[in-house]
Amino acid sequence: MRVPFLDIPAQHAELAAEIEATVQHILATGAYVLGPHNKGLEESIASLHGVDFAIALNSGTDALRIALDAMGIGPGDEVITTSFTFVATIEAILQVGARPVFVDIEPVTYQMDPALIESAITERTRAICPIHLFGQLCDMKAIQAVAAKHNLMILEDAAQAILSQHEGVYAGNFGEAATLSFYVTKNLGAAGDGGMILTNSEEINAKARSLRVHGMGRERYYYDAIGYTSRLAELQAAILRIKLTKLNEWTAARQRIAAQYDKLLADSPVTPPKVLPGNNHTYHQYTVRSKTRDRLQAFLREHEIDSMIYYPVPLHYHQPYKFLGYEPGSLPVTERTAEEVLSLPVHQHMSMDQVHFVAQTIKSFVPTAV
Repeated sequence: MRVPFLDIPAQHAELAAEIEATVQHILATGAYVLGPHNKGLEESIASLHGVDFAIALNSGTDALRIALDAMGIGPGDEVITTSFTFVATIEAILQVGARPVFVDIEPVTYQMDPALIESAITERTRAICPIHLFGQLCDMKAIQAVAAKHNLMILEDAAQAILSQHEGVYAGNFGEAATLSFYVTKNLGAAGDGGMILTNSEEINAKARSLRVHGMGRERYYYDAIGYTSRLAELQAAILRIKLTKLNEWTAARQRIAAQYDKLLADSPVTPPKVLPGNNHTYHQYTVRSKTRDRLQAFLREHEIDSMIYYPVPLHYHQPYKFLGYEPGSLPVTERTAEEVLSLPVHQHMSMDQVHFVAQTIKSFVPTAV
């Protein structure tokens, strides 16, 4: 049985008629930039997450960079975050002139360890950037407590966490701003790139809207800041709006698959992910741990089961970021986690037969025999 890691064509097939008709209409009207679909998408996602403002942008990376800029983070500032993530998080911090400061993660949730934040704070620290990895929130109550004590801002990197919440409070409500990614493979994915800032701050909203169009103010061709060009294409906004109508259903399907994995893998040679109390988990990834990860992945491949490693190399190991000064061994949980994690297929178009096949194949894996 072939089990693909993701099935993007199936997403399109489910909504093809509506997507294609909408795209043709936009092409015929010529309204390609910041049109009604952008506005509608912003309003819908702001409402879903219970925030006052949503600003649609060209990518999740731009969302991080523009949010940091709008929050006033810049040269000489430090932002506390983690090294076990996609590179965009620290890329954006560095691009606004600030410096990322890493703390280690929790070993089973893969999230920032709040107990380590306080010791990383210096006189230059301006913000904390928790990363809601794989589809669930960090321990935001603990992080908020540290931020309040030290008068620090919070930028939630929620690129993988649309619809993720803690006790009914959604990402975007735990700090000054949060960012989403609509990259193709995300739970809500565009036909290309896309991103968004969520905020309850009128000031950040106004600044971000100006920065996405070259720093232009209320009057055309008058500039209030050095900005960017980061408009979400109207075609992408329209596709996202259509897919958004299915997002709750698709998320529930991912959660059913994850629950089945949890049950089937309870007595297997892998460690399933842990969900923090009070969190939902939207399962952008279903990530297990195995001390023989590489051999397990090869075994799954032999059985035509796709899997992925997110992330095989911590960011502080990469050549461009070695100047930050983190030697091997400085973030031991992060480093060990990168050697053991494996993400299994978990998407709304999987069949339960495929889920059972993946689980049974894992349970048949005997490390010493491979």
